[in-house]
Amino acid sequence: MEYGGEDGGDHHDSSSDPHKRKKRYHRHTAHQIQRLEAVFKDCPHPDEKQRLQLSRELGLAPRQIKFWFQNRRTQMKAQHERADNCALRAENDKIRCENIAIREALRNVICPSCGGPPVTEDSYFDEHKLRIENAQLKEELDRVSSVAAKYIGRPISQLPPVQPIHISSLDLSMGSFGGSGPSLDLDLLPGSSSAVPSLPFQQLCLSDLDKSVMTDIAANAMEELLRLLQTNEPLWMKSATDGRDVINIDSYERIFPRPNANLKDPHLRIEASRDSGVVIMNGLALVDMFMDSKKWAELFPTIVSVAKTIEVISPGVLGSHSGSLQLMYEELQVLSPLVPTREFYFLRYCQQIELGLWAIVDVSYDFPGDNQFANSQCRCHRLPSGCLIQDMPNGYSKVTWVEHVEIEDKTPTHRLYRDLIHSGLAFGAERWLAVLRRICERFACLMVTGTSTTRDLGGVIPSPDGKRSMMKLAQRMVNNFCASISTSIGHRWTSLSGLNEVGVRVTVHKSTDPGQPNGVVLSAATTIWLPISPQNVFNFFKDERTRAQWDVLSSGNAVQEVAHIANGSHPGNCISVLRAFNTSQNNMLILQESCIDSSGAIVVYCPVDLPAINIAMSGEDPSYIPLLPSGFSITPDGRPDHGDGASTSSSSTHGGGNMSRSGGSLITVAFQILVSSLPSAKLNLESVTTVNNLIGTTVQQIKAALNCPSS
Repeated sequence: MEYGGEDGGDHHDSSSDPHKRKKRYHRHTAHQIQRLEAVFKDCPHPDEKQRLQLSRELGLAPRQIKFWFQNRRTQMKAQHERADNCALRAENDKIRCENIAIREALRNVICPSCGGPPVTEDSYFDEHKLRIENAQLKEELDRVSSVAAKYIGRPISQLPPVQPIHISSLDLSMGSFGGSGPSLDLDLLPGSSSAVPSLPFQQLCLSDLDKSVMTDIAANAMEELLRLLQTNEPLWMKSATDGRDVINIDSYERIFPRPNANLKDPHLRIEASRDSGVVIMNGLALVDMFMDSKKWAELFPTIVSVAKTIEVISPGVLGSHSGSLQLMYEELQVLSPLVPTREFYFLRYCQQIELGLWAIVDVSYDFPGDNQFANSQCRCHRLPSGCLIQDMPNGYSKVTWVEHVEIEDKTPTHRLYRDLIHSGLAFGAERWLAVLRRICERFACLMVTGTSTTRDLGGVIPSPDGKRSMMKLAQRMVNNFCASISTSIGHRWTSLSGLNEVGVRVTVHKSTDPGQPNGVVLSAATTIWLPISPQNVFNFFKDERTRAQWDVLSSGNAVQEVAHIANGSHPGNCISVLRAFNTSQNNMLILQESCIDSSGAIVVYCPVDLPAINIAMSGEDPSYIPLLPSGFSITPDGRPDHGDGASTSSSSTHGGGNMSRSGGSLITVAFQILVSSLPSAKLNLESVTTVNNLIGTTVQQIKAALNCPSS
């Protein structure tokens, strides 16, 4: 906590010198704060004698003691107000849910004699009853608000609007898929798969005290991050197994003690990693993208499923972002329906250390008196993490990245992903930096002309605008694919039995984005393990000569690449347009983007008709071309390589390096199908059966082609 004291001297002349008008801030020591907190716990309103005694004991001015207690009382009052506000919000949510449940029950009531809707009551009277009940509930809420307002001494601020809970009638009872299984209950989700979920802290009224506390937290986090970035031993050690930087927990606790930490809790585990590398982008451009939540999510679509800036605490210096402080929310993902997303409310603070050198720190911010992640499958707390970005003379940047997270898994990690996640590779610094390097190469390729080719598309060579348009279209396809298999809190997945121990996970949503087909979309995915290196699996999916072995939609027909745009130094990082031979749909092409780095690979594809491809290649805006992509996510399994032939020499080249230490691959197979073009349509059994069989057949064909056991 800080104390703002005025400079000494003649205050009448301070108007002539702006520097004299500024307040000088004094940061209390940990001992002083601990002593003040102990006194405050017993006596929040010390008298003058007690303040003088504390002043002598702690070496602070009596005025500083007085201001500290005033600020602490204000902070406690704000915390109580937030708790009351949350209680009222929960009551409001409960009332809305009861109302919706009553409406749904009335809509689905069945006459016991004929099995049809009741004829004894008119729907008008049902609606009239609900209106009366709404009025009564509103009066009750107003009464509770009035009582709470008296308790806290001021009127309750207007509650943020609560998103209604959509309960659809998509109750699809099913016997089984190849065996006995539970009935399938699918809820139709509002909006598109990329919609940002409603967050409990989207609308905040932060006081100056709140902002001061946040600034203090961010400044301390920045100091810690810089030491983590720039210190080797004793904070960091080299792993004996793979040479990665591993944090020394004992040294960390000694250098950065946390009063309330319980690192010995057996249910808690620490993931800490550090990595550095060179990327093809200047530092200021990187800082600009990192400090914009929308650009941040677009930069890392395979890692960041949701990102949102909730509040800008400080805008920083115009043009450099130095001093910028934001309260943000994000969800981090592994591309599989088996791994829950990690949710964070955190402060992001940017500071320019010197010319050409920036530091960006993230640190979790806990809202007082509220458990914002009560429904999460794992509780995550981000300790000071972030990156140091240093400009290099050739327009490149050297980036050093630190990830430091405390994890409490409420449910056990799925067996397939246990090694990858518990090793720290799934969300570690290496993955962030590998993806950043690849994405920066993609941006660099966008700036280069003359690297795209076409064959058999009317002889049209894409112009720079056409290339840019095609890359924009492919990027949207990849973003849509990643969002379709996210386990974000905005999605609810239902498991179908059959196929394997994982089964097929399905979810449905109403598609409303202009770049998606309008109607109801069914997304389905499963994850399998193969004893083959990610590099070799990627090569198999990427090779157009082997596509007919796994692509059910090509009906066994061969395909030919008719357009190619390079996306990076690895030959597999590219955008392709494919045409299938001997098909009845001569105007239907396949748009595909494939990319690989040391953290994994994806191959995403989507049918697009020839006129739409021509529109994109001509340089026109491709935003309204509808896409419904499917594809594969390929990651290392996190197990050490035991020399079973899974890794190859090729995996140490072209950006696939660290995947050579993996013993096998985790492959997520995902499809999307349009159930109906009517947004009000209901899901039917046929659609679910179709997508279930589609994934099952694809998995069987992949295993057969790669000579893997089918079980």
